[in-house]
Amino acid sequence: MTEPAHYKVWPPGVPHTLEVGEETIWDRFAARAVATPDEPGLHFLGRRYSWRELVDSAQRLAGALQMLGVGPGDRVVLFSQNSPQFVIALHAVIRCGAVVVPLNPMNKAIELQHYIEDAQARVAIAAADVAGELAQASNDLEAAADALQHLVVFDIADAVPADAELPAAWRHWLTARPARPTLLRGALHEWASLLAGDARPQPVAQQVDQLALLPYTSGTTGQPKGCMHTHRTLLHNALSGAPWLDMRPGDATLVVVPLFHITGLVMGMLASIALGCRIVLLPRWDRVTAASAIAAHRVTHWPNIPTMVIDLLAAPELPQFDLSSLRYIGGGGAPMPEAVAARLRDEFGLTYIEGYGLTETAAPTHTNPRHAARLQCLGIPYLSTRACVVDPETLQPLPVGEVGEILVMGPQVFKGYWQQPAATADALVEAQGQRWFRTGDLGRVDADGYFYLADRLKRMINASGFKVWPAEVESLLHRHPAVQEVCVIARRDPYRGETVKAIVVPRAEHRDRVSAEELIDWARSNMAAYKYPREIEFADSLPRSGTGKVMWRSLQDRQDASDAAAKAA
Repeated sequence: MTEPAHYKVWPPGVPHTLEVGEETIWDRFAARAVATPDEPGLHFLGRRYSWRELVDSAQRLAGALQMLGVGPGDRVVLFSQNSPQFVIALHAVIRCGAVVVPLNPMNKAIELQHYIEDAQARVAIAAADVAGELAQASNDLEAAADALQHLVVFDIADAVPADAELPAAWRHWLTARPARPTLLRGALHEWASLLAGDARPQPVAQQVDQLALLPYTSGTTGQPKGCMHTHRTLLHNALSGAPWLDMRPGDATLVVVPLFHITGLVMGMLASIALGCRIVLLPRWDRVTAASAIAAHRVTHWPNIPTMVIDLLAAPELPQFDLSSLRYIGGGGAPMPEAVAARLRDEFGLTYIEGYGLTETAAPTHTNPRHAARLQCLGIPYLSTRACVVDPETLQPLPVGEVGEILVMGPQVFKGYWQQPAATADALVEAQGQRWFRTGDLGRVDADGYFYLADRLKRMINASGFKVWPAEVESLLHRHPAVQEVCVIARRDPYRGETVKAIVVPRAEHRDRVSAEELIDWARSNMAAYKYPREIEFADSLPRSGTGKVMWRSLQDRQDASDAAAKAA
């Protein structure tokens, strides 16, 4: 059998494959409290948590959740910004043998209804600052049987030391103790009270191939779909951090990318725990706070998105901070500009490592080797992973350099979409005698085995690393009484990379009365902050094909040409 081309640039000393073994996510977490119980496992804004404290809190919460009826296979919503409670809650749910459903805390009530209903979640854990949206979503569901039965609420303020130095924009939010919402068809529970009860969980038999996580992703049509991940699919990429990223026990990882997102959850939290690295957790991005955390905790690894690095390097205070402890800095979601990468290399001796992955693949399927990284390149297939470029129609392999759809296979690939057999059959296909995942992304591979992104089959917008699916935004905009038709496209943005633009055909009775500002304000109130359109363009009609479908591609091509002309001017 011919050796894959990318083996020529494979990192020295790194195995080609990795076996996960039979340990579960909980096993890896609990092992930390046995091996190094008093060592710091997590730092949060000046608060230090030992491994023993983290595991003990998760045990007590798991016991309380079992008393609320949470058992193996149950789906439990987790709804919060980055916080120690998020880390504890995720492992408590896992300890019960249940399935974590992590949701973006920027989502609003009308967006959240689908997740509660589709996942058939009856229990949720939420930070108090966003719990009201979740409660409202549950209250507004038509069927009582679909509503939440239990909502556990916590204050992030409980994890913030009284003397913490917080950015001005964070002070009120992080120290607030919001009023509790009303859950009309269920019971509200206080996190602190549940932990104070000191309940201990009953034993639960767990297997590495059972369902553990149900993160949601959207697509070209329809509502977001849950991606079924097991302990094994998640732990493969988490454990691969040791050989590929040189993660060692005692290292420190800056986790500021969102934990609800697959990258932060797997490559930030799970990898650090599985490999015995300290987590330096920030609730959200702030460049000075991040630089201070890197210097104070001697952070060695920082998974991120390029916009964070761009912002950090623009900080006038940057020379005050010692970043010399960093051994790895990298991420995906958007290409790293060459000028920014050059400054990282010249001033800090750091090579930015770009990678590629999806929610369906528990983060990376590709990443650049640290000793031979290329810019604006997806990298080479990850440990235990195979990838190829095929004709999207026939699924036949294409030669080197030719653009086609990227297919991947490996132990990190999800098991299918939750209760979506047709969508699963479309995504997991047989080709060349193997089962592959269709990424929906168009790319090419060169003679050395490096992959490059060319375009997307899916209508996905990449706004500062967040995936925005036009079909979902269109569905939400259609709820506004002035909107008759709408097509959502991407507009280039110098900072966010891409931003959301909506082309709206207003209803006749609203044509002269509704303004772009009104629609944007409505969208801002009803959609996650990264998702709502920043620009509205009104049109008399939308272009359609002979079959009546909206020709979104022609509108996108027109916008791309306009953006290119503006950049050249």
